[in-house]
Amino acid sequence: MDKDKKHPDSITVASTTFIAAAAMTLAVLLGGIIYWFFATEASTEWSQILPILIICGIVWAMAFCVAALVFAGWQLWVRNQIKRASKEGIKQTQRDKQAGQMTLTGRISRAMRDRYSFFWRSKVRLLLVIGDQAAINLLLPGLEENQWLEGQRTVLIYGGSLSAEINAEKYASLRKLRRGRPLDGIVRVIGQGLSLDPGQSDDDLRGLERIGELLRYQPPVWLWQLCASGWSQSGRTEQAVGVAFPLRAAPDDIAHQLENLLPELSSRGMSQVVENNGHDFLLRLAQHLKNGGISLWGQQLAPWLYASQQRIPLRGLAFSLENREGAGESAAAPLVAGRKNTLALPATWQAIIDDCGRVRGRRVGFAWERMLAWGLMGVIGIWGAGLLISFALNWQQISTVASKARDLVEHPAVSDAQLTSLHSLRNDAGSLQNHLLHGSPWYQRFGLDHSQQLLGAMLPWYGVVNNRLIRDPANAALAGKLGALVNSAPNSDQRAQLAKPGYDQLKAWLMMARPDKADGAFYAQTMKAVQPELNGVSKGLWQSLSPDLWAFYISELPHQPQWKITPNAALVNQSRQVLLQQIGRRNAESTLYENMLKSVRRNFADVSLEDMTPGTDARRLFSTDESVPGMFTREAWEGGVKQAIDKAANTRRDEIDWVLSDSRKAVSADLAPEALRARLTQRYFTDFAGSWLNFLNSLRLNPANNIADVTDQLTLMSDVRQSPLIALMNTLARQGQAGQKSEGLSDSIIKSAKDLINSKDKPVIDQSALGPQGPLDESFGPLLQLMGKNKNNDAISADSSLSLQTYLTRITRVRLRLQQIASASDPQEMMQTLAQTVFQGKSVDLTDTQQYGSLVAASLGEEWSGFGNTLFVQPLNQAWETVLQPSAASLNQRWNRAVVANWNTAFNGRFPFAASKSDASLPMLAEFIRKDTGRIDRFLVTELNGVLHKEGSRWVPDNAHSQGLTFNPAFLKAVNQLSQLSDVLFTDGGQGIGFELQARPVPQVVETQLTIDGQKLHYFNQMADWQSFRWPGETYKPGTLLTWTTTGSGARLFGDYVGTWGFIRWLEQSKRQRLDSSHWMMNFTAPDGRTLQWVLRTQLGNGPLELLSLRNFTLPAQIFSVEPGALGQFADEGDVIPMDGVN
Repeated sequence: MDKDKKHPDSITVASTTFIAAAAMTLAVLLGGIIYWFFATEASTEWSQILPILIICGIVWAMAFCVAALVFAGWQLWVRNQIKRASKEGIKQTQRDKQAGQMTLTGRISRAMRDRYSFFWRSKVRLLLVIGDQAAINLLLPGLEENQWLEGQRTVLIYGGSLSAEINAEKYASLRKLRRGRPLDGIVRVIGQGLSLDPGQSDDDLRGLERIGELLRYQPPVWLWQLCASGWSQSGRTEQAVGVAFPLRAAPDDIAHQLENLLPELSSRGMSQVVENNGHDFLLRLAQHLKNGGISLWGQQLAPWLYASQQRIPLRGLAFSLENREGAGESAAAPLVAGRKNTLALPATWQAIIDDCGRVRGRRVGFAWERMLAWGLMGVIGIWGAGLLISFALNWQQISTVASKARDLVEHPAVSDAQLTSLHSLRNDAGSLQNHLLHGSPWYQRFGLDHSQQLLGAMLPWYGVVNNRLIRDPANAALAGKLGALVNSAPNSDQRAQLAKPGYDQLKAWLMMARPDKADGAFYAQTMKAVQPELNGVSKGLWQSLSPDLWAFYISELPHQPQWKITPNAALVNQSRQVLLQQIGRRNAESTLYENMLKSVRRNFADVSLEDMTPGTDARRLFSTDESVPGMFTREAWEGGVKQAIDKAANTRRDEIDWVLSDSRKAVSADLAPEALRARLTQRYFTDFAGSWLNFLNSLRLNPANNIADVTDQLTLMSDVRQSPLIALMNTLARQGQAGQKSEGLSDSIIKSAKDLINSKDKPVIDQSALGPQGPLDESFGPLLQLMGKNKNNDAISADSSLSLQTYLTRITRVRLRLQQIASASDPQEMMQTLAQTVFQGKSVDLTDTQQYGSLVAASLGEEWSGFGNTLFVQPLNQAWETVLQPSAASLNQRWNRAVVANWNTAFNGRFPFAASKSDASLPMLAEFIRKDTGRIDRFLVTELNGVLHKEGSRWVPDNAHSQGLTFNPAFLKAVNQLSQLSDVLFTDGGQGIGFELQARPVPQVVETQLTIDGQKLHYFNQMADWQSFRWPGETYKPGTLLTWTTTGSGARLFGDYVGTWGFIRWLEQSKRQRLDSSHWMMNFTAPDGRTLQWVLRTQLGNGPLELLSLRNFTLPAQIFSVEPGALGQFADEGDVIPMDGVN
């Protein structure tokens, strides 16, 4: 039967595939035959049949693939639906289980909260009862059915058998029932006749471990053994029978506890037998334990003890009879009638209930509450210990410093002990300062660090002793040394000897009076020679400790200005005079520089333009009245200036410092002769560069009046043998290299070694390599770079393609082009053609070379702007103007004929251009101003694309290509005004303006009715609202009509403006006030004096009001401003240029 059922299914896929393939083959074959029969007329030629067969094969393969994909997709969809249905079923089952468990815990929580208030968790014990289903039913009838029972502040929860699969959802919900301690204990019920063999114990322990993991808490476990009786035990007095085990119970503890139970079992059993000889449960239990039961339990409980496992805490063992009859001898009384989940617990449970309140389980996994508590206790402990340590150390430090300071003040006699104590106190002050600067040690912090306060309190005490032992003796010693210098005989050997250290002694003495000049190291070094010993102190100890005390005193002086001294002013002045006489210092740098130039000036003549361009006729190109002083030339530098600077630097100091002057200048760090030499050299080359720049920027290019003059100038400039430009540049290259120093071999080797060692830290761009190699590189560097004379190969150039040779080559190219024009049969026509290529945006040699010259001039920098403009920009500008001026006049005429004449014919004397009853043609206005396709835009794009471009809706001249041309400002203003009007008139692409009107209420006017090209706005003092309009409107009778009605009269006519421009004529009658960028208040004064108001909201700009700006508008006849003489050069051209030719 099964075989018959499977057979049809097994052939379904194969048969379906075969049928589908056959159907596709038949369809493709039929289509191919039809195509062969009709398209090729049943041709039998192989060349006709082969393509058909190939196409049929491709179509069949594609159809088969598509069918296979569809079939596979269908199978996957069916399989996915089956899996989804299966998963949904599983998920639904899990949700049902979880909902059941949540319902269980919810019922327990709700019932306990209703009975024991919101804090029931601390009042109720939760016990989980597990074991065989039959055993649990015998011990607690109804527990399995109700899942939980409650009585005497104890909740018993049904846990089921440990051999079954653990319900994870149930225990997860129980964990949420009481988070800290989910259960107070677990009762494992062992049925009659069952024993805890090792296998059963292992299964139970694993199940209990799993429950603990789910609860994240391992409760204590009690084992409950059910016992049987051969006869009825009804009427027997019940009591808790069992033993409790310690936490780490051993097998001996099990035996000991059970043995201690025997006497009580025997005593109570005898008393119960005496009352009823059938109540022998306790006696039989005692007899069973005595006859091997204790040893048996010791063996069975061995796997449960701490020595075998540490996770499950076994707490105790209980015994009771089975509840087979439901009599009074049962282990649990019947359920309370009429009250679900309510149970009256018998006395047999009392021991476990009492015991579970005394014992606790243990956490499983990470107990964050305990870790947090321990962490807080650790932090508090560490902080407390830190406070104690910090207190002890700071107290010790404060008391020690106070004791030292007190001893120093109380014993003023100068002695070794005093000096030693002062040095110790100085070390304490230095330690405190280091703490303030870098932070105190961690063990002195914890909020008890008093370094700042202790230092502030200690320094005044330290200052008292320091002034007595250090400052006052040093003051006396320095004053004595300087007094000996002043009192020595003038020009004597003694004065010369005393003057050598006198400067340092005076400087050290003045430091004691001027804290802002303090230098501890210098002061200590000077005082070693001034005060080698102190009376009352051993020489060795003094020389060992005094330098540190001197340095600390002078270093701390800026912070303790009360420690300074007041030196003898007379002694200071006398010392300065003596030292000045001995050292011979003079503040005469300017005098030195002027005297040096005077000594050189008479030896070198001034340099003129002719001197700089020998062998050439420079006056044909340039003119200037300036010259370069002869002392600012390379010949003067190498022949006398350098030597004069060296002499001045070696015989003079640069300026008097603060020690020898009454001024408050800081000590100069460059008093050495090298500093003076560097300053004089820098000053000289600054004047050197300034003189040359002044001369070069004064050069002016001779004007050229025609193309012949321009050609002659360019020919002279580019001639290698006779070019004044080349001769001048060669002179500048030589002069610009004055004072350069080539890098020596040793310097190169040292630099290479440093780069090799520091290769990892080497920057991407070595800025040291970019520094000037000569004093003139900063000024002449760009010029030398242009001529290829800058030997600094690592320097960054703005454009490495810029060079003088390239510029001259381009000049030659332009010159040849201009010569070609001059020698042509019609030079003006050829010149005009050249200019038109520029106007139309086509690049030519002249424009490229002009741009290149501008780049060359810009690369020289701002300082060389006049020179660069004269040499590299003006020659080409003159050529440019010579070509463009006549062409500009011709273009003005073409503009006038092609556009302006037609404009004037169409719009002159017509509204809105003039106050006339004749209206201008709106379509014709659109023909002129429409963006891109209008006559004006087409002319500008076609004829002026190279010199004029559009930025947004504004026409802007091209600064690069329009040099030499002056655009007529009125022309630019007019075309930009029309361009703006075009944006407004053609906002949505079609011809027309969209706007909105809102009528405003007017006193005593009850109704206004406005009609604009058939579009009506009727207002009768209702709430004002916006109404959209479009002008011109779509109507055969355009015009604008306004009527109004007052409270005392009927409808009255304000105005009837017929025609397309009627609306604009109506707007012209208004008084307009701009409210914001898109709103206008329109006021119309009626014949009776009342003011009718509308608010106009525009979509772009001023909307229809933009047309009112056309009043008195005229289109300028000139694009460029040209000289009057240029207009007659092309007067013989045609009259009118048709606009069809402007594409």
